[in-house]
Amino acid sequence: MKLIIAIIKPFKVEEVKNALAEIGVKGVTATEVKGFGRQKGHTETYRGSEITVDFVTKVKLEIAVADDAVGAVTSAISKTAQTGKIGDGKIFVVPLESALRIRTGESGDGAL
Repeated sequence: MKLIIAIIKPFKVEEVKNALAEIGVKGVTATEVKGFGRQKGHTETYRGSEITVDFVTKVKLEIAVADDAVGAVTSAISKTAQTGKIGDGKIFVVPLESALRIRTGESGDGAL
């Protein structure tokens, strides 16, 4: 099993969610996060003063999948979330040691 962590632009969440549903992904956890990378933030005017916003708002998606679904999921996310502009995000794939469905006690791929 793998845990896919994707950091994407907030306005792309619905599109990505729909693309994942089309390929059979059953569950996604989404969290609003703030951070910076190469995008480095931006400046805004607030009450007449210019301020620098160092942290940019993004959405972090976490998806637990079986090993054989990793390619399809990462492909769906990257194709759907891409705008071609700086700040499109990142996708990380990390090993997932175990999973347990609390209600039924199922474990491993069955818990996904």
